[in-house]
Amino acid sequence: MIDASRRGFLRGRPRPRAEMRPPWASPESTFIDRCTRCGDCLTACPQRILVPGDGGFPTVDFSQRECSFCGECAAACQPLALVRCEGLPAWPCKALVSDACLPRHGIECRVCGDFCAVRAIRFAPRQGGTPIPTIDKDTCTGCGACVAPCPTAAITIQA
Repeated sequence: MIDASRRGFLRGRPRPRAEMRPPWASPESTFIDRCTRCGDCLTACPQRILVPGDGGFPTVDFSQRECSFCGECAAACQPLALVRCEGLPAWPCKALVSDACLPRHGIECRVCGDFCAVRAIRFAPRQGGTPIPTIDKDTCTGCGACVAPCPTAAITIQA
């Protein structure tokens, strides 16, 4: 995704946006306009996965924990940059496994599947090799539980 915001323009170059916004974030341009960078969502998050990102705007860091989708961040957001809508998913993000995955190199590993509470990561048997993880996009919530335990950092959460 390209950063076509005012900040990107003032920097003199559009650039890819690598930061992931908190759950229930408004569309990027609305989020940037509404977010005051007060930090209330950061302190409200019991998992402590929300951290200050580029320009002080909140971003998600799955390096230690996953999102529990408790909604505390959205409840704390007074400027309504985060708006929780019942019945709608927190975000369109899903897990993605890269080529750094150990089973893709013939090494047995299933740690990501062990941490996936909704069992969106499956390991189908494969003739002549170790089972490779596949992500069920319909089941994956994008919670990030599989990110931190991966020994090769082969899993990312992306839209």
